[in-house]
Amino acid sequence: MDYASRMERLTARKIEQTRAKLDKLGARDEDDYGLVLPPASFKVDLPVRDATGQWSGPRAWAANFRWLMENHPCYIDPDDAIAGRWMFMLSRMRLGYQLSRSNFAFDYSHLEPLQKKYDITTGIGKDAHFAPDYQIGLDLGWGGLLEKVRAARRKHSAPTALSVLPQGRAQGAALADPYAVELLDAEEQAILGVMAWTRRLAAAADDRAMSEDDPGRRANLEEMARVCYKIAEAPPETMREVVQWLAIFNMASRTYNRDGAGGQLDELLRPYYERDKAAGILNDDDAEFYVFCLLLNDPHYYQIGGPSADGHDQTSPLSYIILEAAGKLKASCNLTIRVWDGMDRRLFRRGVEILLANRQGCPRFSGDKALVEGFMHSGYSAELARRRIAVGCNWMSLPGLEYTLNDVVKINIAKVFEVAFAESSSLEELEANYLKHFRAAVDVTARGIDFHLAHQYLNEPELLLNLLSHGPIEKGMDVSHGGATYYNMAIDGAGLAVVADSFGAIEERVVKEKALSFAELKAAVAANFAGEDGARIRALVESAGHYGAGGTAADRWAVRLTEILNAEIAGRTTPDGFKLIPGWFTWADTLRFGKAVGATPNGRLAGEPISHGANPLPGFRKDGALTAMAAAIASVQPGYGNTAPWQLEVDIGLANDADAVEKVMALIEGHFALGGTLVNINVVDAGKILEAHKDPSKYPDLVVRVTGFTAYFNSLSPAFRQLVVKRLIKEAV
Repeated sequence: MDYASRMERLTARKIEQTRAKLDKLGARDEDDYGLVLPPASFKVDLPVRDATGQWSGPRAWAANFRWLMENHPCYIDPDDAIAGRWMFMLSRMRLGYQLSRSNFAFDYSHLEPLQKKYDITTGIGKDAHFAPDYQIGLDLGWGGLLEKVRAARRKHSAPTALSVLPQGRAQGAALADPYAVELLDAEEQAILGVMAWTRRLAAAADDRAMSEDDPGRRANLEEMARVCYKIAEAPPETMREVVQWLAIFNMASRTYNRDGAGGQLDELLRPYYERDKAAGILNDDDAEFYVFCLLLNDPHYYQIGGPSADGHDQTSPLSYIILEAAGKLKASCNLTIRVWDGMDRRLFRRGVEILLANRQGCPRFSGDKALVEGFMHSGYSAELARRRIAVGCNWMSLPGLEYTLNDVVKINIAKVFEVAFAESSSLEELEANYLKHFRAAVDVTARGIDFHLAHQYLNEPELLLNLLSHGPIEKGMDVSHGGATYYNMAIDGAGLAVVADSFGAIEERVVKEKALSFAELKAAVAANFAGEDGARIRALVESAGHYGAGGTAADRWAVRLTEILNAEIAGRTTPDGFKLIPGWFTWADTLRFGKAVGATPNGRLAGEPISHGANPLPGFRKDGALTAMAAAIASVQPGYGNTAPWQLEVDIGLANDADAVEKVMALIEGHFALGGTLVNINVVDAGKILEAHKDPSKYPDLVVRVTGFTAYFNSLSPAFRQLVVKRLIKEAV
């Protein structure tokens, strides 16, 4: 069968599936995912729920997950190289899942007053957000993983030596570790569930083949069935088998708890690609199509290129095949190219060419130098730092080694500022109060992280990701509770530009120019800039120099806020001894965080969104100079191995420039030379974006990079589309 035609049909079906999800589920301001709707007749009947609709602990999670796997509808597309799509998210089936407290059976009410005061996203009870080491699964297969779990259970089930009571009587044997046995029993149930689903997919492909008239499709379905029957237990050996195994794990892990971290995809696939080519059973067109189907199956986060642990370039012919497959996808995709001094620059160039040609926000680019040096500042070797790769929305991870809560724990510094501002009567007092309250916010956040790490294993163990991590199965410990090798707990600050601009406006208009008094500004802010005088004061502070404009008071305050972030987080541990690492990132929470904050001294009105990540506010300077943004965002990098991404919008006019590729490459490399860590880029057609915002149905295939993730524009809520439009248009024109 012709691959180009198959790709076209698969992409068209993806768009239809996205439209169906929008009609059924409504707008969703998050990753697109690869989820498809289940048949209308399918009913979920999980075996374990309490009277409140909840469940917790290894046994309950395993029983519910196995039921889902054994009953999951089998999606088969005769054009696809991969069997299956996932349709459910178990972690969202608990009653009231959006209210995290209702899903967490442990009392942390002693922390909540300060968590609410500073509008902290605590991370308590949150799942995933660390990366698997796929190689463990590829080497062992599901059958090997099952034997590994069973061997570990036998070890942890062995009776202890008889203990002797003071009276000299034998106490009797006891289990070495009851929780380990319960966890490993649950791991076995999870594996058996995935194996059953894989066999059912094989049978479904077989059945479909029998009724298929087209010889090419029938042969494809027969091969799909053979692959699934094999990898239901045995390790994959060919590239097609590996791609199917990865997709099965990804879909199962998504079903369990939304996990979306991928790995170094070119290196994962390379040995199988090279072996198959040498054996004459694979050509580059086959390989590209298999990767295309993997990327279409679900927009997991993958990295290509970059240095290996020992410092050699990992770019290979397969890196280009993966990049070309992503370029042909025309759908949501999260692929990152690692940019470094020793790289094959052709890969970098080709990535920028595809980005500018497709205008769908893919690929994105991470800066190796600052990331490696930053992780070394956190106390790790260069070799380990190179292994920490881009596999999440804004985040890096050591696959299979590290537990992090990346992109989960956030402090809304606009709220911290609001609390400090209400107590202050001068700029000096405001800075001191901000520091005091930020310190209190970090303290309660750290205690919340400890609470999560002390209880999550009893709430929601990581049954899928435990399997592809080094330690949990061997130790009989969940990865969140002693099973990981490294614990680097991420804390992101959110709202940087709002707070920097507020400090800057006070310094310029109140302290230096004396255009208004601190008390006048405070009164106007409290009144949400109401009335004629409020409007005058708002115009005055809005026109002050912004963060990003270059050489402004706000620029200096942004650096100062980063110094405070680092002083209170970097190099510190939680009370229980877990290392903390700072970053600047907001994810898609700009709307939610903004609703918690009243008016601010930069002229922002009460309830309006806060700023996006480390970016300056839209309209930060009249010319919107990209070089100024590059320098500003580089100046606020925390520098400890986590990112403060640059969300960059490039106007379509630049994309059509004859030298566009060179200009964008220079811009990215210039940012990384200054210390930047991650660049997410949209190529913007302002007219098309505005039309799509008015009538999203006109452009069902329009994909934008919302933040670290890409999504179909029509799947976003009207409020979030407006936020994206404001950012895209103001920064691009």
